Amino acid sequence: MGLLKHLTISVTAVMLGVTAPAVASAETLAQALTAAYNHSGLLRQNRALLRAADEDVASAVAALRPIISWSGDIERTYSRARTASSDDIVNTGYTEAGINLIAQITLYDGGQSKNSIEAAKETVLATRADLISVEQQVLFRAVSAFMEVKRSSQNVALRQNNLRVIQQELQAARDRFELGETTRTDVSLAEARLAAAQSELAASIGQQRIDEEEYRSVIGYRPSGLVYPNSLPTLPGATAEGESKATQNHPSLIGLQHQIAASEIAVRIAEGAKKPTVTFGGTYGVTERFKSDVSSSGGTVSFDFSGPIYSGGALSAAERQARANRDAVRNSLHDLTHDVRQAVANAYAQLNVARASRQASESQVRASRLAFEGVREEATLGSRTTLEVLDAEQELLDARASLISAQVDESIAAYQVLFTIGDLTAAKLGLNVPQYDPSDYYNLVKNAPVSHSKQGKELDRVLRALGKE
Repeated sequence: MGLLKHLTISVTAVMLGVTAPAVASAETLAQALTAAYNHSGLLRQNRALLRAADEDVASAVAALRPIISWSGDIERTYSRARTASSDDIVNTGYTEAGINLIAQITLYDGGQSKNSIEAAKETVLATRADLISVEQQVLFRAVSAFMEVKRSSQNVALRQNNLRVIQQELQAARDRFELGETTRTDVSLAEARLAAAQSELAASIGQQRIDEEEYRSVIGYRPSGLVYPNSLPTLPGATAEGESKATQNHPSLIGLQHQIAASEIAVRIAEGAKKPTVTFGGTYGVTERFKSDVSSSGGTVSFDFSGPIYSGGALSAAERQARANRDAVRNSLHDLTHDVRQAVANAYAQLNVARASRQASESQVRASRLAFEGVREEATLGSRTTLEVLDAEQELLDARASLISAQVDESIAAYQVLFTIGDLTAAKLGLNVPQYDPSDYYNLVKNAPVSHSKQGKELDRVLRALGKE
């Protein structure tokens, strides 16, 4: 009995005195999110897509400006003729060079160019909202990766301690068997439980490696010395409040609203294609004949009018298509609004479930610990079997594993709420990252600067800096 009592006391020390090894460095969740933000190629990709959308505004602005071009040619003219008075052959020839300057500007096109500018601006705003959606996805994936490492690493530590407990229980069973205080069955039961614990530990280690690889993919390096947050982020107090905020704040809804505006402008562009176009143009050219005093210069100025009469129904089809696309986007807003509300409600429900599960698991751990200690003490008195001790230990292990999972689930669910209402951004979380202002690049290109202008040179400097990212 004395040997068993000594061993079970050691078991309790292993079970209840688990300490983490000291680490050289520590990383908080905020630091991990900052690293994920800076590491993400997906964010850089979508920033480039936004800059491309900004350039659509510049292209639309350029369509209303004069177009000035030049053309030139060199022409060799020669002839061979027989004179009427004789049979002599006369060869003549000369070379001319000409250069022309051409200018043209659209005065009226049914509002197509002006509407194209407005449509491009709406597309830019929609793309900015898409960029925020991507930022949320990157940060939520980072939160999940961080917390899943917590789940798997603590499960590994739990399984390792469980394995040591069972090894000591097995040794105690063997010692009691040698003293004739128990049967071979008790030893076999402990051996079976040991094999199961080894299998569970191997599975936990495998899951930990998977979670660490996900962490490295998202954050940019392997986890080391993670410091888990002691509190959850601040959330709207109730589901209704969260839903109300989401309908005003969610980037997907904001982006779709701008898409609707762009689709309405597209209808006006299609209508404008049926109207006449008026352009004003002029040319000026100079022609010089080599080795001669012959030269000429001149130009033209003109107003050109054009418009469709019959296009085989193509223009009417384009207009109907634009209206159908507008109606489709309008109707999608209804469904998306309900989807966002549902996502918020689901996130709050998951948070409440995780919170209740965590509270229940804490009670379960306390009760299971008391039960284990009681069964263990009774076993020292001979009133409990080895199997009952192992069962009690297993229940404590399961309770602690459930508590770890519930804590992780609660944290992820809290950030899921932020994600669904549109608040999971670097700015809202206060992350120490260089803030990306999408209006900076837009302000540089919105007036379609040319490369040799002051604004164009500033734009070149920005592009060179972006190329070094």
